[in-house]
Amino acid sequence: MSDLYFTTDLFSQFDRLHQQMATLFGGYPSSIRSDRLSAFPQINIGTTDDTIDIVAFAPGIDPKQLEVSIDKGLLTIAGERAAVTPDASDEAARHYARERFSGAFRRVIELPQHADPDKVEARYVNGCLCITVGKRESSRPRAITVQ
Repeated sequence: MSDLYFTTDLFSQFDRLHQQMATLFGGYPSSIRSDRLSAFPQINIGTTDDTIDIVAFAPGIDPKQLEVSIDKGLLTIAGERAAVTPDASDEAARHYARERFSGAFRRVIELPQHADPDKVEARYVNGCLCITVGKRESSRPRAITVQ
């Protein structure tokens, strides 16, 4: 027999701690995959000899609602994704889990020094915002002949 004895229900203490943390941080997501505190949209950044390529995964957003700007070496992606409600007339429905982010968002990406702010293109393809930033001519690799 174990010498450990809890005077209170351990699970109720965890529940109380969970409620306190939810109050402190503005509520927990319904599952680990729906972390509201993580950045949206998720991005990939890569580079070639001539460009810096940024892909922001933003499905379900009207491209007209996206704003892309560049200022002082910072690329900003902002917009809003509307909440999806299958049947707006059914107000009695309760959600058990919500894993899709909805609302306003803003991502700021610091570009490297060799990025050329005059050479930026953005396009929205299949739910992805693809941004291409050109590099300055002086930063591109070049062959040097030895004399």
